[in-house]
Amino acid sequence: MRLNTSRLEMLSMLDSLGTVRAVAAALHLSPSAVSAQLAVLEAETHADLLHRVGRRVQLTAAGRTLARHARVILDQVKAAEADLRDLSGQPAGPVRLAAFSSAVRTLVIPLAARLRQAHPRIELEISELDPQASHPALRRGDCDIIVTADFADGPAPPDPDVQTIPLLADAIVLVTPQSVPEPGRAEPGTREPVDLADFATAAWSVDLPGTYLSRLVTSSCRQAGFEPVVAGRFGSYELLLAHVEAGLSVSLLPELAVDRRYRVAVRPLREPLTRQVYAAVRSRAALTAASRIVLDELRALSAARAHC
Repeated sequence: MRLNTSRLEMLSMLDSLGTVRAVAAALHLSPSAVSAQLAVLEAETHADLLHRVGRRVQLTAAGRTLARHARVILDQVKAAEADLRDLSGQPAGPVRLAAFSSAVRTLVIPLAARLRQAHPRIELEISELDPQASHPALRRGDCDIIVTADFADGPAPPDPDVQTIPLLADAIVLVTPQSVPEPGRAEPGTREPVDLADFATAAWSVDLPGTYLSRLVTSSCRQAGFEPVVAGRFGSYELLLAHVEAGLSVSLLPELAVDRRYRVAVRPLREPLTRQVYAAVRSRAALTAASRIVLDELRALSAARAHC
């Protein structure tokens, strides 16, 4: 059996994108051409890789297994190509990195600026991706490196297909308007730890319903003995911080998410909550020299931030 890498790439993309039409659009081919190549792959492997449901196809168990192997094979080909480029002495080539929004702003954009100066032949492609979506995207091969987080409710179960690299601990903090002192205690802007119970009568801004941060505010306030009065729900940290800055609410946010351009007070909790931020790669993928440099620079930037 000889497997064609182009057809393996189509299978891997079908696993990622979900439809033959989407694969065809990504490869600038017709859907019939992609379907024909996948049929050839089935003949080559003597296996039923696709299950047809109406006009759509789904991967069978054999198809998903081969797609997983295809990603490893394609990673090895990519690493070989990168090694040949690296013979010039300068690491080069594309690296696809996905990260959640506050990590993009505080870690990944500074990383890109540093790489442009120190390693101009590395082509860093950045995508914003929520932590809940990043692991599936990494396993599918949609990105080479992710920056993601385990929140205060504990880490995700170990995944044998994923290797993690710790970056930093990110504290959950109370964000208030600068003009509002902590009830009965300190002056505005202080870094003294606070009790959430002191803000039982405050209006709260939270993330959209069903998100981690929305649940975090509700559960933390309930543990402090009160039900938060929600004055605003926002899908962006910028809008949430603007609402707090205007004196309309308080909120809980990871410290990385607090944009210092907003005039708000940031206060640690007396009972600390922390999320762990880490990078991750596919454990069976051969890292290119460019990917290794990206990870090294990420670790250096994270260490510098942790000691600020």
